[in-house]
Parts: sequence; C-alpha cells; structure tokens
Amino acid sequence: MLVGGQFVRSESGRYIQVADPMSLGGTKENVPWASRKDVRDAVVVARGAWEGWSSRTAYNRGQILYRLAEMLEARQGELSRALERGGLEASRAASETAAAIDRVVSYAGWADKYQSLFSSLNPVSGPHFNFTVPESMGVVGVVAPARPALLGLLGAVLPIITAGNTAVVLASEADPRTALVLGEALATSDLPGGVINVLTGRAAELVPHLAKHMEVAALDLHDVTPELARKAEEAGIVNVKRVRTRSIDEAAWFDADGATSPRWIERFVEMKTIWHPSGA
Repeated sequence: MLVGGQFVRSESGRYIQVADPMSLGGTKENVPWASRKDVRDAVVVARGAWEGWSSRTAYNRGQILYRLAEMLEARQGELSRALERGGLEASRAASETAAAIDRVVSYAGWADKYQSLFSSLNPVSGPHFNFTVPESMGVVGVVAPARPALLGLLGAVLPIITAGNTAVVLASEADPRTALVLGEALATSDLPGGVINVLTGRAAELVPHLAKHMEVAALDLHDVTPELARKAEEAGIVNVKRVRTRSIDEAAWFDADGATSPRWIERFVEMKTIWHPSGA
C-alpha cells in the first residue's frame, strides 16, 4: 500500500489473495488487507500533507499533475498489463490506460482555472467589497469504483487533489493490484508524499472508520451498498462530513467531457466570503 509516499504492509499482517485470469495461468498473489490502524495512519499522513499541498500555487499543482501524466505515460505498458491481469482484454486495457493519462492532463489544466469560475464579486450595501472564493476542505476519504479500476480511481481522486485537498483511497476490490502499480508512478512523480494514499482491503470494514474519523472532512463513495452508505452518513454527522455516494456507469467514466467538468472539483471545495472596506 502507498502511505505518505512509502510502500507499507498492513500492520495487521493480513492479506487478500488475488488470482490472475486462467488464460494467464491463474497465479495467485498476496495483496495487503488494510486494518483500522492503517486507515488512521493514512489519515494522519494525509492531514500533515494537506497544509503544504493546499498552500502551493494553483499553477504549481498543475505542473505537478502534468508531471504525473508523464510518469503514467512512461509506465503505460506496465499499467495495461496490470489491467489485463485484472481481467480485461488487451484492447480494453490499453484504452483505459490512455484515457487515464488524458484525465490527468485535463485536471492539470483545470488546476489554475476553476477558481475564476467559482469565485464572485458580490453586490452589498455599504462601503465594502465582498468576495466569495473557493478553498480546499482537507482530507477526503474515497472508495474507488470496482470498474474501471485505473480510470475510476484517478477520475475520483483527481478533482479532489486539484482543489488542494489530500486523499485516502480504498482501491477497487475487484482489481487492487492495478492501484498498487499506479502507486509506483505516484511515488516516483513530483507529487508530495501523503497527497494520495492508497489502501487495499474491504470497504465494508474500513469505511466506518473513515466516516468516524474527525480529521476526515468529506467522503466520496462509489458503488457501495445502501447499508454501508447509510452507516457512513450517520457516522459522518459527528463532524458534519460532506458524504457523497455515487454509482456511475462504467462507460460514463470514459466520457471525457462529462468526467472532467469543473463541477467535479466544486464538490470538494468550501466557499469563503471575504468583506473588505472599500474606502468610500
């Protein structure tokens, strides 16, 4: 798993066995099975990385994301093979990898532009200027969709970190190995450690701990059961978490126009209103 830019095993020592398709030999591999303490450790790291990441200029965050796209392109073949081992045909794996790289480039471009769309100069009575501007929320917990394993994870996380937040992500249970290969690209890019933290395990076990954590500002849950979504919403009441549950059709993740809308970023910002004397 990737936590704070470092690769770690689960502190519990548990693992999940993931098998290749029979066409590739059916070999089984052990993938870490994250525990409650792993979640808490990842949140601590993400909270520590938030201040530095959010204080960077939007232009610099865009540069870092563009560099991440270059790193993914350098590992394009490796990522495609990981998706094939996760059960995809070679052509579909190649298409998903290419779409994932394009998605990173798109959000790299949005990094210093969405502010102009969401900000406003508000009319007020009296000798004041009144501005509303977006700012980051903090740590966001994410359950990535089962499919597409790579594009879905990046598509969920990119709007979060583009806005200056940090993320703790539970990778797809259907194909957790692809997320770990992605972690190697994240660790060797210019992305600061702790901005994206990738855990593997069971969402039903780990989401309640994310939902209860006081340092988690929001949850973005994909393809979870109604019962788990209800538990997360109830637990999130403690610190008024923003909890969003979504079930997006797999084909919709490949819709570049719909999935790169700045409205995806808007879900993970707070709007701050500033009053300033005008001198009149």
